[in-house]
Amino acid sequence: MNDHQWQQAQNAIAGKADSGVPVGFIIDSPWLPGWFGISILDYFTNDELWFESNKKVVETFPDVIFLPGFWAEYGMCTEPSAFGAKCSFPRNEFPHADKVIYSADDIDQLAVPNPEKDGLAPFIINRLRINRKNIEKLGHKIRFAVARGPLNIASFLMGTTEFLIALRTDIDKVHKLLETITEYVIKWLRLQKQEFDTIDGILILDDIVGFCGEQDFQDFAFPYLKRIYNSFDASVRFLHNDAEGRVCAAHLSSLGINMFNFSFLHSLEQMKEWTQNNVVLVGNIPPRDVLAAGSPDDVRKSVHQALTTLDDLRYVILSCGGGMPDGVSTENIKAFTQAARKH
Repeated sequence: MNDHQWQQAQNAIAGKADSGVPVGFIIDSPWLPGWFGISILDYFTNDELWFESNKKVVETFPDVIFLPGFWAEYGMCTEPSAFGAKCSFPRNEFPHADKVIYSADDIDQLAVPNPEKDGLAPFIINRLRINRKNIEKLGHKIRFAVARGPLNIASFLMGTTEFLIALRTDIDKVHKLLETITEYVIKWLRLQKQEFDTIDGILILDDIVGFCGEQDFQDFAFPYLKRIYNSFDASVRFLHNDAEGRVCAAHLSSLGINMFNFSFLHSLEQMKEWTQNNVVLVGNIPPRDVLAAGSPDDVRKSVHQALTTLDDLRYVILSCGGGMPDGVSTENIKAFTQAARKH
């Protein structure tokens, strides 16, 4: 993200109306390698191809804020790998981390990993170190410390169904698990901040938050997310949850979150009401059925429809309801930005 784009994000958080609605997308390994024309495995294992694909996207779409920008990641495997999860990396499919907890008693054996040397985290830090000068030569900077959220990581370590059942059957053990994971996430975020002094943002991705009802959110999500977002001072505190978003919407400000990417099933108008219009909303065009599978005309119509329902265009970064899905074409992204600019 370059200085102008970072300022756009800051202005959106401050509720300032720019000359137009900014456009931003979360992009990572499901979409970027295919768009660039390489395999996912090449993207994960080759520093030069990783850099060149990210370079091409910021040069092709200079008006788009890519979030978090030059994201070094290994899909859902980054954090689970630190806890000993076996990670599978098919050549051109999204990687997968196997669970390591087979009963609640296994939680007692789980220790807090060291992000400086455990799992895939050291490879992420090193990739950014290697490419930092090239990134900055393009006028961009490493702006965000990024991690999966505690419930998301727990669901990989236990299995999603098993974790959600344990919220009822093994409450104390689940809190112990979330405590251990949260300690690791905080260490991991602080390590990123320590390594790269340009970081002034935190991005947490946790869709399992959307599987919670109100009381479960209060008990199992809120206290751990609060600690994570307080792990260091950051001017941008960004949450991605593209599952059910209403349960967390009213609590975002209390958590210190000031930017939210949510499911396309909720309209911008609804989310403005639920957040009391004090959180930047990153959305909200259907990602798969419109942005990926639709025509450029479909994209333009969807952008127009999303924006014309709003009386107040502040606190909005126009995006899709979730991360950029596989298969989105250059033409559709350009149609998106043109429609936003026209509006």
